[in-house]
Amino acid sequence: MAESIGERLASRYLLLHPLGSGGMGTVWLARDEMLDREVAVKELRVPDGMGERERAELVTRVMREAEVTARLRHPAVVSVHDVLVEDGRPWIVMERLNGRPLSAEISAHGGLQPGAVAEIGARMVDALSAAHAHGVQHRDVKPGNVFLTVDGRVVLTDFGIARQADTTNLTGDGMLIGSPGFIAPERLEGHPGGPAADLWSLGATLYTALEGAPPYRGSHVQVIHATLTAPVPAPRVGGPLGTLVTWLMARDPADRPDAATAGRLFQEIVRGGNPDIAPAGRKKNGPWVAVAAGAAAVVAAAVVLLAPWESGGAGAPAARRPPAPVFAQDVDLCRVVSADQVKALLGQNARPTEIEGGCQWTVEGTGLRLEPTTDSDTPNWWDLDPEAARSLYGGIKRHVANQPRDSSLIWYEIGTKRRIPTVISAIRPLTGVGEEAFTWDVTSAEGRIIAVDVYFRVGDFVGRIEYADLGDRTADQMRSGAETAARAAADTLWGHA
Repeated sequence: MAESIGERLASRYLLLHPLGSGGMGTVWLARDEMLDREVAVKELRVPDGMGERERAELVTRVMREAEVTARLRHPAVVSVHDVLVEDGRPWIVMERLNGRPLSAEISAHGGLQPGAVAEIGARMVDALSAAHAHGVQHRDVKPGNVFLTVDGRVVLTDFGIARQADTTNLTGDGMLIGSPGFIAPERLEGHPGGPAADLWSLGATLYTALEGAPPYRGSHVQVIHATLTAPVPAPRVGGPLGTLVTWLMARDPADRPDAATAGRLFQEIVRGGNPDIAPAGRKKNGPWVAVAAGAAAVVAAAVVLLAPWESGGAGAPAARRPPAPVFAQDVDLCRVVSADQVKALLGQNARPTEIEGGCQWTVEGTGLRLEPTTDSDTPNWWDLDPEAARSLYGGIKRHVANQPRDSSLIWYEIGTKRRIPTVISAIRPLTGVGEEAFTWDVTSAEGRIIAVDVYFRVGDFVGRIEYADLGDRTADQMRSGAETAARAAADTLWGHA
């Protein structure tokens, strides 16, 4: 490690000295010589004995996750400035935080004051809500990843970056990521989990902050067994804060409060209130399930019967289209844009690759990506109802419209080895794509449109299309390509329920 001191990355970042080291790699203090500021640089460790293919997949995944993380602009989320690959290793450049992690604070002082824990809870729920709105799950919320700065910020770190570290084979047939004692029960049982799993992990983190020790103790095996079978021990700190923390740790995800409820209650406690919290499980198998399933089947049948009648596709009169779908089952998003359409957009054939429930098609210099989106209350995007989908779409539209114009783009699979500074245009309505859609341009510092993004809604599905090109496609070609891809996906989904 000492031989890396004084090393320069990308002829810009001078490594000064290590700040810490763990299973996933080393965090360095570095100086960004271009902007003359201190930054933290995370060197991701590639496990010994990993084959070339696995190594390439790891680097690709880290780059993609860092790209998603960099989209999160929130005071309680660590900022990612840059990501690069040097000597086959991924490096993540982040803001330099002064302070120490919550885990160190607990080790030094034991349990924190209830007011401080409530404040941490309120800020972390806000941070997770912002992430979940972007379709990002943390998956490793724990005291070591909550940072307390000297200027009073509470910052959630390691978004999507620590996924390959601390990986424990917990299910026998698959790998689960996280730290025992802070992994939600549903993920321990082999389910992918959703936003509610992050809230469980936050509950365990706040419990540890209150008590000075985690809720379940012992060996990893004992902790995992207790998480799956034992009730949450009652915290010594009672009242609404203790009740809220244990409510977040309800074994069934449907029995936990949603982020909006938890955030409101934490804020009320911070203000000195004494809210009456009475957790209650939500009914998941009532009569409405059969009714909804029957309605979805009717809609699906209508699509099958009416599809031949509406042969005009996107150009057919709106009145001739069947009702917007309510999806009764998952749809393979890698099949909603045809191979011929992909070839026309990218200029050559490209095989689809699954990404976090979505799909992407990439060749050198050009890429197309389709990602589903959901809200913080619905882990599976195919389980949204139409009202929730409309609300989600509206919230995303407001967020994109009000976000900072300065941004950046990195897409490792199409050849962006480093983050490209960009400017985001104002959003524009897009007609003829699903039930509602909007789009915006991503322009390089040189003033060329290098990507166009589209959000669209079809029934109870909300998705995002991203079309990028590093070559010489014109602005009209970029906009037309993104719109064509979005329309193709929306039209296919409309007939796919």
